[in-house]
Amino acid sequence: MTQQAKITQLLEKGVHIPYPGMVDIGAEVVTDRIAGEGVSFFAGTRIYGEKTYIAEGVKLGREAPVTVVDCQLGPHVELKGGFYTASTFLANVSIGSGAQLREGCLIEEEASGAHTVGMKQTILFPFVTLGSLINCCDCLMAGGTSRRNHSEVGSSFIHFNYTPNQDKATASLIGDVPRGVMLNQAPIFLGGQGGIVGPVRIGYGTVIAAGTVYRGDCPEGGKLIGQQGQMAYEISFHMGFYADIKRRICNNILYIANILALRQWYDHIRRPFFTQTDDGPLYEGAVERLELIIQERLARFRTLSEKMESSIRISEKILSGERRDDLIRQSREFMENWPVIEASLTSGREADIEPAHRQILQNIIEKNNTEKTMDYISCIQNLDPAAVNHGVAWLQAIVDDVAERIFSLIPTCR
Repeated sequence: MTQQAKITQLLEKGVHIPYPGMVDIGAEVVTDRIAGEGVSFFAGTRIYGEKTYIAEGVKLGREAPVTVVDCQLGPHVELKGGFYTASTFLANVSIGSGAQLREGCLIEEEASGAHTVGMKQTILFPFVTLGSLINCCDCLMAGGTSRRNHSEVGSSFIHFNYTPNQDKATASLIGDVPRGVMLNQAPIFLGGQGGIVGPVRIGYGTVIAAGTVYRGDCPEGGKLIGQQGQMAYEISFHMGFYADIKRRICNNILYIANILALRQWYDHIRRPFFTQTDDGPLYEGAVERLELIIQERLARFRTLSEKMESSIRISEKILSGERRDDLIRQSREFMENWPVIEASLTSGREADIEPAHRQILQNIIEKNNTEKTMDYISCIQNLDPAAVNHGVAWLQAIVDDVAERIFSLIPTCR
């Protein structure tokens, strides 16, 4: 089918294209995967990829030219400008112009970003809001209960995800999966003109003051974190030396465990909400994003394990005493046990953990949504406390089981 024929077909379906000559639809794009009702492609819109799916009410390029490649866009998504590839956007997501979302992003319902936002391998739970001029790659962020009470990242914030040792085993958990999916947690605020140095864990209710670059962990949440000035310092630097490998290993394990739990949530809880609205491609896209994120994190973790031999040699030269012995033991355990660690993380065992809690939650959701008319967010937020507890217990058991299996292989890193 020619370019003009595709444009004509979309116009006949009801797609609003004010300047058809300024819209490009790739030859591989399947027009049957593009809805007509309420869809608008403004001048400068370019759509490519056979996996692209566009639901009703989507608006592309209202502010600036936009390119969409192999993305799945849910109902009433608005991408106002920028470049988007191999990512999935659920209902009512809004991203401003100048954005660049590379492969592996899963942006859930009503999450949003202002102009010039960069993401890759990033998951935003419902309602999470990003300001402008933000780099937010390789992280998961949750928290908040609505568009009025949401987790937020202030403008000019950076998630630092590449180390001087040239690795990216740095994914950060801002919130978590077991409680975050219940959409009932206190929001997290990351103040503007600041950053976090991954891998970091941050709990619900945490506020990081504007201008702060945070390098620690606060999984318990409920804290105000800030800094007063910075004193310059100068110390020796040894390329390839990992002085705090235990924390890095721990945070990577917990991140992967949370993504594995989220994969089960999509399989068993979210799937019916996609099928009841004929949004199967959105479900397929979301699962593909999660699988891509898991593979990316395993690859980065594997690369980190391969760097341990060099780090051990440096430790032997520059350290002494108990600190040297502990660090070498941790590094060697990680390096030597990596094949077993990877096999455990890819075993699929999480699908069989705590089926009783999972089934109770499924039964409650099915009973509450007998008419198949409730949307996902309303259904989850209307769960009673007992149902929420079953869901949290199920998902937390997955996280704990994955973590315990790995820590049993590398006990000095526990």
